[in-house]
Amino acid sequence: MAATLNIDDLRRSARRFLPRGMFEYIDRGTEDETALARLRQSFDRCELMPRVLIDTGDRSLDAPLFGRRRPLPFVIAPTAAAGLVRFGGEVLLARAAAAAGIPFCVSTQSITAIEEIAASGAELWFQLYVWRDRDLTHALLDRVAGCGAETLLLTVDTAVSPKREYNQRNGFGVPVTPSLRGALDVALHPVWAWTVLLRCLRTGGWPAYAHYPAEFRGRITESVAHDRVRLCDRLSWSDVADLRQRWRGRIIVKGVLSPDDARRAAEAGVDAIVVSNHGGRNLDSAPSPLAVLPRIADAVGDRLTLLADSGVRRGSDAAKLLAAGAEAVLLGRAPLFGLASDGQQGAERALAILGDELDRTMALLGCRTVADLRGCRIA
Repeated sequence: MAATLNIDDLRRSARRFLPRGMFEYIDRGTEDETALARLRQSFDRCELMPRVLIDTGDRSLDAPLFGRRRPLPFVIAPTAAAGLVRFGGEVLLARAAAAAGIPFCVSTQSITAIEEIAASGAELWFQLYVWRDRDLTHALLDRVAGCGAETLLLTVDTAVSPKREYNQRNGFGVPVTPSLRGALDVALHPVWAWTVLLRCLRTGGWPAYAHYPAEFRGRITESVAHDRVRLCDRLSWSDVADLRQRWRGRIIVKGVLSPDDARRAAEAGVDAIVVSNHGGRNLDSAPSPLAVLPRIADAVGDRLTLLADSGVRRGSDAAKLLAAGAEAVLLGRAPLFGLASDGQQGAERALAILGDELDRTMALLGCRTVADLRGCRIA
């Protein structure tokens, strides 16, 4: 880890450790991957205006979020693949979040149950994919609330599964499709096979989605055969209103890119939105969050909390999202690369790298606080 200087170093290490199919599932986009390319281009094109001769010796990365100050303006985003990146990957990420003093968001499609993740001591959020059977969805919410999670993150940008052709070819889509090519891929990565796959098989058999009802909890090698737990493609604002009535904690809507949708979210009484294009992994023609965030901030910035994610590889990337109006940044791929590289220590390293880069960026911009970044973005 001492030789790891940036997130790209962690990415290269993750690529060596993981089977190609697993790595591409994490790393790549959808269709022609133009949305993924635009993410990087949007960060590269964005400029920040520095101010000089400002004493920044007492600068701080502390950020207020939902009434609490946290040491970093970061949240570890929900990712379905974490339990296959390292054995117990969700728990390791949660422990890394706890060590950094930031929230960890558990995925509906986590390999590890929230009851086990809760033992990490992290502040847990829960990401919800609404199933077609609302009664089963409501039962899941009761289960999550019973584990002490107070923040619900409703993902709304995945009405159907996106087309990821590379995963169809390499067999590491959802579901995982056993094939000779996939078997050779695993054989070429024996450390992953021994420490992750075989350990899963020894301790509980093929991994499964731990939050699905027991009667519908198929292995990751099986498609979702039960209509009741398929992703709902009929989700509407009335469902958000119903959720607002049922869930007593905070509600965050993730996947908003339109200022009009941001206004609808504010009217629906949600507490926050995540301006996100799902890391370039869903709609290939979607704009980058950095392109639309200022307009969304102008539309609703004083009515709800704005968060953002997608494509952050540098602390300066996070600084640009914060400068454009976000109050915190969700991190997806970067902690996963760290997790693949060296488990919990690697995830902690990823957070430390991004925190250090953000700190240096703030000092060079003449910013004492995260809030000071708001005045640095060049339109």
